[in-house]
Amino acid sequence: MRRACLILGILVLALVWLGPLLDGWRDSFSAHMLAHMGVVAIAAPLMAIGIPLGPTPDASRAFTLALPASLVELIVVWTWHAPALRALAQSTLFATAVEQATFLAAGLFLWLACLPRRGSDTTGNAAGAFALLLTSIHMTLLGALLALTPRPLYGTGETSCFGVALSAQQDQELGGVIMLLVGAAVYLAGGMTLFARMLATPRRKTV
Repeated sequence: MRRACLILGILVLALVWLGPLLDGWRDSFSAHMLAHMGVVAIAAPLMAIGIPLGPTPDASRAFTLALPASLVELIVVWTWHAPALRALAQSTLFATAVEQATFLAAGLFLWLACLPRRGSDTTGNAAGAFALLLTSIHMTLLGALLALTPRPLYGTGETSCFGVALSAQQDQELGGVIMLLVGAAVYLAGGMTLFARMLATPRRKTV
């Protein structure tokens, strides 16, 4: 099971990075968002599931690992979606590679920090659930901002994604909707799953 998830995650990553999303359609913001969500919300959790994890850390370490990981994800995502950096990532292959590498690193850091480990207790599951729900919130905010902003932030010309011609405003709105439907939903589902696991985990008796 773990090996299958790891292989599937790597295949998704290869499809995103070697396909047309970052090549033929690199000028499209919605194509960029599909690539972004493919990396952090699909490939990263699959790969994290497939990576063997050691025993759970103690309660204090669980909180200090999961919550900063969510903050790192927030900083990486919001920074790369600033108009100037989005234009930079779109302009050169090297900048695109750096952007995608940081997306993968932040995504793996977060999912590895939040996924339950052997011997996970209520505190560990609570930390992971809170971190994933926090990430879902900031993904929702950014997706809504991109979808509802009344002017394009990333260029003014017409672009094409999957052979469909889109204005800059339509392209940005579609990208925001993709972030809402994929990113926010996946992190919300992960957080709620851990929350349910937390409620189902018996409390350890203290002597």
